[in-house]
Amino acid sequence: MSSHDPTQASSGTTGGSEPDTGGKQPPQESPWVFWRGVLITLGVALGVRHYVLEARYIPSGSMLPGLQLQDRLLVEKLSLRSRAPQRGEIVVFHAPHHFDPVLSADRKVGPFGCVLAHLPIVNSIPGVADPACDAYIKRVVAVSGDRVVVNPRGEVNVNGTWLKEPYVQRYCPVDALGMGQCRTLNSVVPPGHVLVLGDNRANSWDGRFWPGGAFLPEKEIIGRAFWRFWPLSTSGALTSRDPLKNSGAKAGG
Repeated sequence: MSSHDPTQASSGTTGGSEPDTGGKQPPQESPWVFWRGVLITLGVALGVRHYVLEARYIPSGSMLPGLQLQDRLLVEKLSLRSRAPQRGEIVVFHAPHHFDPVLSADRKVGPFGCVLAHLPIVNSIPGVADPACDAYIKRVVAVSGDRVVVNPRGEVNVNGTWLKEPYVQRYCPVDALGMGQCRTLNSVVPPGHVLVLGDNRANSWDGRFWPGGAFLPEKEIIGRAFWRFWPLSTSGALTSRDPLKNSGAKAGG
């Protein structure tokens, strides 16, 4: 009599049988694949921010009324790599403490430069924040080779023509003699430099007040602000027309 054990499974190819893997587990995906994707994404984002485009916000009232506090702007960095800045453009640049020979004379740079200073938590630690790591935003009013005069009110004359600047609504106050607290300027913009001023002439720490010289080296410009994306109610392109092309009348002495 032949015996048959019903508990024994067939080793054939009948339906419902599992493929024989020889007892081996299927290969698992390495954690490095995930982190590699994270690093690539982070690298691309940092590359775009450093070389192409970044977002900035307005921290002060120096560009009022056109740019309000906490406005969010887009700053592009490609155009000024192939051409010089133009009058009327709004530019973001390294703080004067970064390039002004007087302001930067006593600067003590940490081992990581401005890398750690840009982190919100680290930046709040006393002694770590570095003014040279800040960025400023102003408007270009004169370019290389221009003869520029700035009177006590903050009005600008370029190459013998007083600029009509509709974006300026607050000039420096002056007394009956035409004197005030704002500094004046009468000079020629040197090669490779521009003169930048805040639209709020009565409350802007710009080239008129920098102790080491009034002019901004073009190489210190980070990029050109061209679009406001927040708040949505005022979003749109920023005015950057050359004020000299629409000027001609004398604005004041």
